[in-house]
Amino acid sequence: MTSLGRNVAALPRPVRWCVVGTVAVGLVGCVVGLVLGLRAYPPTAWAAVFEVGVPAGCVGGLLGLVAGLVAQRIDGWRAARG
Repeated sequence: MTSLGRNVAALPRPVRWCVVGTVAVGLVGCVVGLVLGLRAYPPTAWAAVFEVGVPAGCVGGLLGLVAGLVAQRIDGWRAARG
């Protein structure tokens, strides 16, 4: 597990934040999909996990990427100002 953490930490900030956003929001989306699927029709609840989790992961990845790019740009401006 520590090897995975080191590999993610070695990534550039926008990519690292994209990975974290994808995993975090994707997991939340999977749990929401599971709950909705179990309430709607339990035999097909597994499909709801993907139907909600995958789009949520995509949105989380995009938000993480944008936030990482903004943070990187702000650090660049601060370094340029001294």
